[in-house]
Amino acid sequence: MVGLPRLPRHEFDRAYLERLIAGDPDTEAHFTRYFGDLLSLKLRSRLRSREQIEDAKQETFARVFTSLRRKSGVKTPEALGAFVNSVCNNVVFEMYRSGSRTVALEEEFDAADERQPGADSAIAAGEDRERVRAALVALPTKERELLTWLFFEGRDKDQVCRDLHVDRDYLRVLLHRAKNRFRERFVQEYTE
Repeated sequence: MVGLPRLPRHEFDRAYLERLIAGDPDTEAHFTRYFGDLLSLKLRSRLRSREQIEDAKQETFARVFTSLRRKSGVKTPEALGAFVNSVCNNVVFEMYRSGSRTVALEEEFDAADERQPGADSAIAAGEDRERVRAALVALPTKERELLTWLFFEGRDKDQVCRDLHVDRDYLRVLLHRAKNRFRERFVQEYTE
């Protein structure tokens, strides 16, 4: 089996790190060439395109340089490679997250309007409405009117009591009876 070419290992020292922090062009060129090759090997298996790989490398370098110049990145020169690797991992995870948030849809895609019911739920709702109507029609007139006034027209209970010449306690009894009878009729309509 043919393996990947082995890259020469570089030992970093305090002087190298100080030159990198100071912005020495030769040291920065060496750094980006050395870690660029390593990051390319790593990113090839994780990202889909050359553009993504290049973006991830550039973002990694930008973050590493920013962190080094703020003196918050690396305490010892030996940790430079691990630091670059962890920054690269974070960049890749962020790219994964941002890619999973947005999914491109085909141009012909027409999403259902979530404010409108789907066809199947509209049919089911229509069938339920018909069952309710049939159950209401099967009730005695006074019970049908009582349920219609309170639940469909939203009339005030005190006004209903005045119209029927009953008090609130007896209205509660009438309503209880009407609801029970409606429930029985509705179940009959559902099972037929």
